[in-house]
Amino acid sequence: MAEKSFAEKVYQVTKQIPRGKVASYRDIAHQLQCKAYRAVGSALNKNPHAPIVPCHRVVNSDGNLGGFASGLKKKIKMLRKEGVIIEKNKINLVNFGHKWS
Repeated sequence: MAEKSFAEKVYQVTKQIPRGKVASYRDIAHQLQCKAYRAVGSALNKNPHAPIVPCHRVVNSDGNLGGFASGLKKKIKMLRKEGVIIEKNKINLVNFGHKWS
């Protein structure tokens, strides 16, 4: 059996982020034991498994929303629907950051 691609590993980790929480590109890279933050973003930008892989729940490490292939307005709408509070295009990671177990 072939080993999973980097992108598939990113999608597997991203699926663990629960509704109403967010994680950063850096958090996901750390879960994969690497520092390839930009590669995580690149993989999520091409996510063929949305919304099963909830890439809208991934933000910058400072809480800024970052990008979203479907547009920032849609990302904001999806996060707010899940109860995430966004102020000035930023999320309070203390309140809404996913804690990895």
